[in-house]
Amino acid sequence: MDYKAESLKLKNWAVVGASDKKDKFGYKIVKTLSDNDYNVFPINPRLEEIDGIKCYSSLNDIDETIDVVDIVVRPEISKKIIPEIAGNNIEYIWLQPGTRSDEIDDLTEKFNLKVVKDCIYSTLA
Repeated sequence: MDYKAESLKLKNWAVVGASDKKDKFGYKIVKTLSDNDYNVFPINPRLEEIDGIKCYSSLNDIDETIDVVDIVVRPEISKKIIPEIAGNNIEYIWLQPGTRSDEIDDLTEKFNLKVVKDCIYSTLA
């Protein structure tokens, strides 16, 4: 299955590890998704907004249906998010470089998530 092509057709993306620091990938990914007409839901409990886009503390705080979650945090944090992704019936997950580990692979397999191991920033830029 080509989960990458399938997921790129979906419009509601959450970005776990979103940042307001313009040199960080957490910022660049939010901006790139937004610039490419995706509905972006940044997740960062320490921020209220990024470039006018409302930030959320967690996936559970978003009222919209999320189609894809892009993870931009270390595996130690990612492993806490994956059950939340599954609990929200989200099928697709993108794992940016630096977010991957054997434990993450085991968790995504356990929850039957459709995983793309690629950089959405470089894909859309």
